Amino acid sequence: MSLSLFAQENLNHYKYIIVPQKYAFLKQPNQYGLNVLTKELLENKGFAVFFDDAQLPAELTTNKCDGLIAEILEKNSMFSTNLTLILKDCGGQVVFKSKEGKSREKEYSESYNLALQDAFISLNDFKYAYKAPSNQTPKPLAQEVISKVEITPNQATPISKQIEETLYAQPVANGYQLVDSSPKKVLALLKTSVPDYYIASTETVNGVLLKKNGDWFFEYYQNGQLVCEKLRVKF
Repeated sequence: MSLSLFAQENLNHYKYIIVPQKYAFLKQPNQYGLNVLTKELLENKGFAVFFDDAQLPAELTTNKCDGLIAEILEKNSMFSTNLTLILKDCGGQVVFKSKEGKSREKEYSESYNLALQDAFISLNDFKYAYKAPSNQTPKPLAQEVISKVEITPNQATPISKQIEETLYAQPVANGYQLVDSSPKKVLALLKTSVPDYYIASTETVNGVLLKKNGDWFFEYYQNGQLVCEKLRVKF
């Protein structure tokens, strides 16, 4: 039990998990729906999960060690399906190994799904909360600059506007798109390494969306003048 708790605690040091589209013991990608099920079960625990052929966050692309790689081991017998969840770090070291999930169902799809869900019981009591490891390297200078921009008053005097219509955030790869009630796409957002700070763009202008004092602001330059639009955004 203590070893299991130690392994689970280590999971909090990783921001992302990568799931392969195809496991080695299967003949086809996502056969029996196992790969999608793995992704869903990990997301239910709070992890940010990506398939290995998806566009990955820039942070993970530049530093693979921010993420773990999921594997499923199969050890079948004549009467049961047995699957074990393995999570490895960027060096191939096992960070977490679940119990062996079992199912005696005869139909393959049901048996594999039930065995995987049984393996995930090992994470039932685990509550994910990311904590940077103590030996983590200092954040990049670029992030420090962004942080300072976020908290340091801008010396430029902006033109202030307020948009009354509520915009709704829809998740997309690497960020969100903000749509109105039609729904029409109004703003494209790309995530950065700073919370509540997005690279933002419309069809005509590029800028940033940031949160200040609980409100969202879209800031951009137009004809050399800083424009600050206060938006109503629902994520």
